[in-house]
Amino acid sequence: MDVQRAKEIAISPIMENVEYNGARIYIQHVNEENETARIYPIDQPEQEQDVPLRSLIEPSSRTAMEVSQMDCKLPES
Repeated sequence: MDVQRAKEIAISPIMENVEYNGARIYIQHVNEENETARIYPIDQPEQEQDVPLRSLIEPSSRTAMEVSQMDCKLPES
């Protein structure tokens, strides 16, 4: 996940679907200099940790990215 998107999610009043190691998490804070985020699992708020932004996944974005990367060619007539 890039820094800008992580910051948007962290300040948004809407709970976005973000995962870390397959678990849904909440982003508390984004450290731009280190490109890390302070997170915790949705169901375990006491387990705060700092993780690299590149390890955070927004499942809906992943699907969109996979579709955009597919080679979509129409057969020639």
